[in-house]
Amino acid sequence: MPDRVPAGPPGTPAADWGERFGYSRAVRAGSQIEVAGTTAPGESAFEQARAALAKIEAALNELGASLDDVVRTRMFVLDVEANGPDVLRAHGEVFADIKPASAMYGVTGMLTPEMLVEIEATAVVG
Repeated sequence: MPDRVPAGPPGTPAADWGERFGYSRAVRAGSQIEVAGTTAPGESAFEQARAALAKIEAALNELGASLDDVVRTRMFVLDVEANGPDVLRAHGEVFADIKPASAMYGVTGMLTPEMLVEIEATAVVG
């Protein structure tokens, strides 16, 4: 049975969504960890990306991994022309020495209008 990190802390909207719609923040099956699309509040795409990456790091840590184990990231960005550089800057600050395979996708919408970026990660431990 895979290990799982709940979508959010008990009593939070993220936890409620995870229970209601059947998903986890992260799942570890053997040596592989998949971290679901992760968003975070912030005034700018940079702040949102940094906070989302911190949530990803916390989920990895909870499953016995670290950012060093990340082999792939996917960044979904609203208005990639305007927000892409800030998201890339945040990604670069976190992954400068790790250099996972990465992709950025421009999207036309998110769940709420204030969301500018959502990030997924794949890690392999060992």
